[in-house]
Amino acid sequence: MEKLIEQFSFGLFFWQLLLFVGLVLLLKKFAWKPILDAVEKREEGIKDALESAENAKLEMQNLQADNQKLLKEARAERDEMLKEARDMKNKMIEEAKTEASESASKLIEQAQASIQSEKKAAIAELKSQVANLSIEIAEKVVREELSNKDKQVKLVESMLGEATLN
Repeated sequence: MEKLIEQFSFGLFFWQLLLFVGLVLLLKKFAWKPILDAVEKREEGIKDALESAENAKLEMQNLQADNQKLLKEARAERDEMLKEARDMKNKMIEEAKTEASESASKLIEQAQASIQSEKKAAIAELKSQVANLSIEIAEKVVREELSNKDKQVKLVESMLGEATLN
């Protein structure tokens, strides 16, 4: 440090100070303004980029919220459609069961009615055949009984004896 003080020259210091002030003035006039403008533009660009990024972030959050909302709505709609489809399926099955039951009941009733009518027809036919057989048997018995004249007279007298006159 002593060496610096011993070698100090005011002339050199003056010229160096003058050149430094001139350089600062030149830099101020020609370089500081463009440099500061460039720095301000850069700063504004960075601010705009940060704002844009923040806006994009908010927009993305809004879009995600909208997507979640749409997804929930779609799921709710899907669930509702599935519920309606299940209800329709159950209703169709119940209707088919009811219709099948009614159809089966009608078929059973028709079959029972058919059986009853066939039964009545068979009974009537059987009665008719029994009546015809009875008449044929009675006819044969009467012929046999009436083949002899003594038997005829005896039969007529017994019938007259049983018959009462009013």
